[in-house]
Amino acid sequence: MRGNLTDPDGVAELLRTARESIDAADRLGCPRLNLHGTGLDGDGLPVDPVKGEPTQEMWAAARDTLTRVAELGERAGVVFTLENLNTAVDHPGVPFAKAADTLALVAAVDRPGLRMNLDLYHAQIGEGNLIELVRAAHGAGLIGEIQVADVPGRREPGTGEINYPAVARALTALGYDGTVAMEAWASEDSDSALRRFRTAFTV
Repeated sequence: MRGNLTDPDGVAELLRTARESIDAADRLGCPRLNLHGTGLDGDGLPVDPVKGEPTQEMWAAARDTLTRVAELGERAGVVFTLENLNTAVDHPGVPFAKAADTLALVAAVDRPGLRMNLDLYHAQIGEGNLIELVRAAHGAGLIGEIQVADVPGRREPGTGEINYPAVARALTALGYDGTVAMEAWASEDSDSALRRFRTAFTV
């Protein structure tokens, strides 16, 4: 999806491309559609970067836009997931990128058509304290999907600093039964990466 959450032209483009995405999701049988605080270019950089923290006006506009997005999803029977990103390494200038900000927006909208795509790679870079983050998001009932990769390098679990077996045990204890998706570069080959991913999340 293109556009953004806050200015009128960006909102119009976001809603237009969200409708296009719904049509594609229907053809593919895809139950969830991902979006960010603003559109990203081919290098993962924001099309509409911001400097500094979002203003109160931007927060209000983002909440209203996401409410409209959620309504689109509910009418179509799909869920939009708002993904947290990191601004330190991969996506400088993306607004509402922190996991805490993403969670706050999803909670403010409080509609079944919008949930959080909790990306633990980005959260580790931006905030850390992943198990408490998982507990907070799950406890609020706001997780639509979890994405994983290790830090540094954005490679499969088991190649970096994140203790994914501990995360997996926490998810199991919480009763999380949703999707955990790996969004990572394989450190060697795809088969080895998938084996490491499976090992990390086998409790």
